[in-house]
Amino acid sequence: MSESTQATRTSSDPDDFAVQIHDQVQSFILAVTEVARGDEPDSAVPYLLLEVSQLLLAGGRLGAHEDIVPEERYEADTGPEPDVDELRERLATLLDPVDVYSEVFDPYVPRKAPVACRISDDLADVLTDLRHGMAHYRAGRVSEALWWWQFSYLSNWGPTASAALRALQSLVAHVRLDTPLQELDGLDTDSPGVEVDDGELEREAGAVMAAEIAAPLGLKPGR
Repeated sequence: MSESTQATRTSSDPDDFAVQIHDQVQSFILAVTEVARGDEPDSAVPYLLLEVSQLLLAGGRLGAHEDIVPEERYEADTGPEPDVDELRERLATLLDPVDVYSEVFDPYVPRKAPVACRISDDLADVLTDLRHGMAHYRAGRVSEALWWWQFSYLSNWGPTASAALRALQSLVAHVRLDTPLQELDGLDTDSPGVEVDDGELEREAGAVMAAEIAAPLGLKPGR
């Protein structure tokens, strides 16, 4: 069975694994693109939390699935990658001043210092990986798309989306539980190799109450 035939068959079967992964990937791409337009800033953070959570469900299924082997030995050219710089900038503007957060990339590296990250960078990078696989899927190369989504989940977009999810969840928790949110003043993610320890984070943290960011980000403090 050719991949084009396989794509036609799977596209008509909503219970097919490939179709379900495709639908979740497509939903995430469309949702983040819509959020980045900035038309509804009041719901941006809760909406992103929901979408990243749902995407990671697809990632978990890919990670638990047996190794996917594409039918072709070499990857077909998908053409130039779509530019995500405008989307990245729009998200950074929308999420200011909570875009920057601290993250430890590998929790199994002893005493690894956290680094400064941006939610906007994370989401743009995840979109780049997902769109690459989507190009294969739409061209009928279903096994290639699944292989790419699985590989990039394990190597890049999985850890990146997981980090963004923790940041978004923490932000919602700070607001809903009415606890102070520390501002990472002075952290610059544009400088390569920037690492900070807990002491530095504490020195640079400013007292920013959750109520100050709740309204513009569509969050309500707890009682």
